[in-house]
Amino acid sequence: MNGLIQTLLPNLDRLSEELLECLLDTATMVLVSGTIAWFLGVLVGVLLVVTRPGGIMEKKWVFVLLDRSIDIIRSIPFIILIVLLIPLSRFLVGTGSGVTGSFVALVFGTVPFFARQVESVLSDVDPGLIETSLSMGFSPLQTIFGVYLKESIPGITRVTMITFVSFIGITAIAGAIGAGGIGDFAIRYGYQMGYRDMIWLCVVIILFVISVFQFVGNWIVKKTTH
Repeated sequence: MNGLIQTLLPNLDRLSEELLECLLDTATMVLVSGTIAWFLGVLVGVLLVVTRPGGIMEKKWVFVLLDRSIDIIRSIPFIILIVLLIPLSRFLVGTGSGVTGSFVALVFGTVPFFARQVESVLSDVDPGLIETSLSMGFSPLQTIFGVYLKESIPGITRVTMITFVSFIGITAIAGAIGAGGIGDFAIRYGYQMGYRDMIWLCVVIILFVISVFQFVGNWIVKKTTH
């Protein structure tokens, strides 16, 4: 078995410690930035739905501000966005580089994409359920949590899985320009130094992580669909 691994991955033995460190960096980016982006994305998605014209908390200026901001941020390529946000990263987290420095850019790069998908999911909630809840005396907040979000758990789970794949991709981009992580590892050793086995290993690791996440997500969708 060791001989097969050595044949397929000749550079793994001497690079294993650095690979583990880069995997930890990526995991940190996913857990910290991904968690923040998920909550902000759901919040913004909810606000887009409830503050739009005809929404249960209609506020045109809030809707227009969020709607236009999302369109602007989404139009900026992530590799440019992460450079533009370096001053903000330094202000908020004290650095514009490394794993910590990538948090702000990863959140800004993910929230608009995720929020749009959450908005789409929430928009599909049966209007009759919303009207019924309001006629029964539910407050807007009770309607948001008891109807919009409760009824949309399967849909939000599906778009979370889609966003997760995209998020892994932008962590790799962030790594390629100095944020560390598996993207940085693949660029340095797989591309710059020509260790093809390391590129393939990174690809396999990413595919495994995504597959596990999608398996858990599909299980949640199955359990919450009614």
